[in-house]
Amino acid sequence: MIHNSTIDQQINHRSIRKFKAQSLTTEQLTTLFTVFQHTATSLFMQNTTLLHITDEEKRAKIRQLCNQKYVGAEGELFIFIVDLYRNQQIRQQLGQDDGRVHTTDLFMQGMDDTLLAWQNVANAVESMGLGYVPLGTINDHPLALLEVLDLPKLTFPALGMQVGVPDQNPQLKPRLPLKFTTFENNYPQNFNVAKLKDYDQTVEKYYDLRATNHRIDSFTKQITGAKLDNKKIDRDQLPQLLHQQGLCLDWK
Repeated sequence: MIHNSTIDQQINHRSIRKFKAQSLTTEQLTTLFTVFQHTATSLFMQNTTLLHITDEEKRAKIRQLCNQKYVGAEGELFIFIVDLYRNQQIRQQLGQDDGRVHTTDLFMQGMDDTLLAWQNVANAVESMGLGYVPLGTINDHPLALLEVLDLPKLTFPALGMQVGVPDQNPQLKPRLPLKFTTFENNYPQNFNVAKLKDYDQTVEKYYDLRATNHRIDSFTKQITGAKLDNKKIDRDQLPQLLHQQGLCLDWK
């Protein structure tokens, strides 16, 4: 296997949930924004926007919606937005109709742009000795978040990121072995859960020995537990939110 500073940084990624009480410098922020700006984009549509949330009232509301004390606390809070509004406005102001901006196809292209930009920024964050944690929880209550962010139609908050100077050094969480996740040409359909026994033991050891949130747990226990249990949650409002925002209108 090849090793260099970039690859080693990616392989040793750890989510940081405790940050020092200091903001990023203007130079650091400008660097991250520029990395965001230069991400690959489908059809050169540039269907993504980055919100840097600095308003303390908004940060507190988002923290409450995410139910995670580190969200919008120390460091910087970024929200990555799928943005078809800007290109709709370009078309309308230049005398064209909306074209395909309301289709699922264009939304998915915007989602691709946004997630690529998110990962580009994440890599840049760690290259500068900073830390981050992904915030999928921004959409735990999607309709409420939409009100907090006051977003226009044809936009969708895809993923958040809390960024700052790390104030912890968590252990590296063991991932599924490659034999379960990478295949050549064809997807094998003979999966056998019994083959995860060794990995489950590795995960159990990780939870048993880690310094924070010590517990007895395994990978298959999490998959068969509350995370995926059939229940009604606010995230089920996501299709309603997308349609409310004028997105994916061809998807019924």
